[in-house]
Amino acid sequence: MADLPTHTIVFEILTRLPAKDVGRSKSVCKQWYALLSTQDFVRIHCSRSVVSSNQRVLLIDDLTCSVRPIISNNNDYGPSSIVTFPFHHQNNDVSILSHLNGLLCVCLNHTYELLLWNPTTTAFKRLSTPDSHGFYINNLDAIGLYVDADDDYKVLHIKRRSGVLGIYVYSREVDSWRNIPFITRQEYLSPHFNWSAGTFCGGTLYFTVCECWIGGTNVVICFDVNSEQFKEISFPPVPSNGMVQGVLVNVKNVLHMFASTGMFEMTIDLWTLQGDYWIKVLSCPPIPRYHCHCGAI
Repeated sequence: MADLPTHTIVFEILTRLPAKDVGRSKSVCKQWYALLSTQDFVRIHCSRSVVSSNQRVLLIDDLTCSVRPIISNNNDYGPSSIVTFPFHHQNNDVSILSHLNGLLCVCLNHTYELLLWNPTTTAFKRLSTPDSHGFYINNLDAIGLYVDADDDYKVLHIKRRSGVLGIYVYSREVDSWRNIPFITRQEYLSPHFNWSAGTFCGGTLYFTVCECWIGGTNVVICFDVNSEQFKEISFPPVPSNGMVQGVLVNVKNVLHMFASTGMFEMTIDLWTLQGDYWIKVLSCPPIPRYHCHCGAI
């Protein structure tokens, strides 16, 4: 080991360790701390961690927060381990808004503050500033967590306040917020439209934007994280004579949508995005609406 170069130890050995052991390794020396904090190390470590045996689910209820491993061969959970919140909170106070590579963007509901939080290492960063950046209001705002071509983790915050729109990007590397323009139809900024959380896939953040009544407009807004440009693509061609809901999920870097539609009976179809067009891959028979819950993890 003494003859191995530090770069080999860090990037060929330590990138294969669990996140908690990586956190402990930062205390070995200043050189290791600096190397383990680089974006290159984070990117390689995340890529090697994305295997089925490393997948975990975070469960938050009124009193506790726990992490449980996912047992992929029987679709069950393993034993839970309690996670202690490293920040001040109240019961039922933490809302998870977005996630990426084990990093969470959460909101403290009693203060409206946004935080970046790694439940494995317990490290967190408050995103709120004295000039009112980093505060989230439910049903008005939308959040998306992503990483750009420079491996900088960023947060896109879409804010709607009394008819005034703000689009802001937080950079973890620079540790600051900045405003960017929103170039698409302004009616989507109305409170009559419900924005989903952003789903990151293939260099783009995707949001479903649905009008809050039967027969309303439903679209998908795409944000290219490198050019920082918005564009609109169509919703899957589902019937609009009932309530429509779309849930986006990234499966092996391919965007999918569970689209549900209907009034008293709900039909759920699975669609995949190819280019700017949706292809149906699975359809379920209608079920009574009160039995229906469309979601994905």
